[in-house]
Formats: sequence, C-alpha cells, structure tokens
Amino acid sequence: MTAVLPRISEADVRTALDAVVDPELDEAITDLGFVSSVSVHGVDGCDVEVHLRLPTSFCAPNFAWLMVSDARDAVRGVPGVGRVVIELDDHHDSELINRGLAADADYRGTFGHEAEHSLDDLRATFHRKAHTAAMERALTSWVRADPNRTEDDVAAVRLCDLPAGRERDALLDRRAALGLPLAPTSPVLLGPDGRPPSRDAVALTFRKARSVRVSVDGNAHFCRGLLTTRYPGSDADQVFRPSIDHALPLEVLK
Repeated sequence: MTAVLPRISEADVRTALDAVVDPELDEAITDLGFVSSVSVHGVDGCDVEVHLRLPTSFCAPNFAWLMVSDARDAVRGVPGVGRVVIELDDHHDSELINRGLAADADYRGTFGHEAEHSLDDLRATFHRKAHTAAMERALTSWVRADPNRTEDDVAAVRLCDLPAGRERDALLDRRAALGLPLAPTSPVLLGPDGRPPSRDAVALTFRKARSVRVSVDGNAHFCRGLLTTRYPGSDADQVFRPSIDHALPLEVLK
C-alpha cells in the first residue's frame, strides 16, 4: 500500500521561511515583506512556488543569493514537500539567479568568474554583526529595566541575569551560531574576539556595539520604506521587530 503524503499548506511554507533572514538586517524575510507570494499546487498538493522581492533592483547580488538559496533550502525541509521553485523578481540579476537555483547550482556555479570567493566569510561576518546587535539590545533592555542600573554595570551581567523573552532567545541563537559560550554564568558583553573586554575597554565595547545595532535597525527601517515605495501595499506584509528605542514613523512619499 502506497503511503499518502500529507498536503502542504501555505502556512507550512511561510513558517519555514520565517527561519530565513536578510543577512545584513538580521530579520526574517517574512517580517520584512520580502515574500511576495506562496503557491502550493500539484496533483498531491505538495509542490511549492515562492516569489521573493527586494527593496531595490540593485540590491547586492551576493546578499540576494544568500536569501533565495536559504529560502530554497528552508522550503525543501518542509515534510512531504515535492518540487520546490524559488524565484527572485525584479532584480537586475533575477534571470541569472533563478537559472542557477533551477539548476541546483551554488553561488560560484551561478555567477562563474564574478564569484571570486564563496560566501562563507560573508555569512560569518554577518553572524558576528547580528550577535553584536543582539547583545547590545539585551544589555540596553537590562539597564533600562531598573533605574538603579547604569551602563557601567554591563560588564557584570551574565546570561542568567537576562529575563526570558525574545531578546534573550535571539542572543542565545546568535551565540550558538558563532560557537560562543552558552553557560548561564557566561558574561553577556563580549568583544569582537569573543572574549570579555578588559575593565578599561568595557565602555568602548558597549558603545561600539550600540553603533552596530543602531546601524542594523536603521537599515532595516530604511529598506522597509523602500519596499513599500516600490511595491505599494507591501507594508501589510511587514512585521516590525520591537524596538528598544522610540519607533520611527514609516512614511512613504508619493
């Protein structure tokens, strides 16, 4: 007797895509509004087609490749999935990228001589940047939770001191991706080398971490605005990451 595969729903696919992040913005492509459509079809209801969109037609090809290839891998991981088609729309390299995905080529196989290096180093750089931003969010929230705390206290904060929630979970995920300590007594504040900074370097380390986080959040806000300008109505698909600062208004100029 032939086993009957379960039908796949659009919700199943979107849940899988929740794990795919824009490498520079460290936010899910589903939250950023980059998923323009999801279609589940086929005789058995197991084939999937996903279309992605970006804020501009000239977004860096290597960033675009990371997202679309990660999306392909995520959807292929859905139990019972059949044929998977991921296409990037309205990008100056859409044809090249989509052809490479269809052929199951990697980055170098798709871009040929233009891809001088693999994307492993680039991905690692963004992992470190994402960790720095998540670390600063967690520590800033910890300081602001008690009027008696100051930024001078952050060097003493351990993972076990952070309250359970989204910010702590995000920090732990990003530490795990880099192989950083996850023990409850591990210090939260780490320098670029993955070690706690010296006493004299604490303030500078925290200040630099804040500049990274502000840059990441600002770029994400800007890209959301660009996407909404390029694709009117796409703001309905956007979910904002809770900000530890005052939220900026998202205005679309017409």
